Amino acid sequence: MRVETGGRTDPDIARDILARGGVDRRSIEDGFEAFRAAAVRQYARRVPDDLSAHVAPGALEALDELGGDAAMRLSLVTGNLEPVARLKLARAGIGRRFVHGQGGFGSDSEDRADLPAIARARAGGAWNGGAPWPRAHTVVVGDTPRDIACARADGVAVIAVATGPFDAADLRDADAVLEDLRGLRAALAALG
Repeated sequence: MRVETGGRTDPDIARDILARGGVDRRSIEDGFEAFRAAAVRQYARRVPDDLSAHVAPGALEALDELGGDAAMRLSLVTGNLEPVARLKLARAGIGRRFVHGQGGFGSDSEDRADLPAIARARAGGAWNGGAPWPRAHTVVVGDTPRDIACARADGVAVIAVATGPFDAADLRDADAVLEDLRGLRAALAALG
């Protein structure tokens, strides 16, 4: 049984696996909060101490450069449950670049399309008079067609990076496609 995972939320993937395994919908619903807690515990127990080898080429430099720009708000949009995402970032050595209280996670919504709006709402906050961060100043950066789709669902721009399981041809519906993150600043500037 192969389950496509790229760009999906952890809860969506889990529901798919359970349903394919014959677990009825009611049992899935009844046990889902327990599943979330167990998933976080198991990830924390099993994750390697060092994930830095899995950081995409150019990511550290791009994060440092963009994080130093007062006009930018770096916010994570990921299908991972937030505790899983935070631990994964910490173990990859990039956790400090993403402020707590920011982002949109699979624990916020099982529907990936909801996550950019959640992240924009959190990014706006005190910096934007309580209003969500403006769509016109938001760009999703991702490596799957689902990342592109979630950006489109929120009406924001998207830059795709062919560093994951999808190549540039698979990501052609993005506003820009990069081979790695070294060209991110230039691609952002080109979007205006």
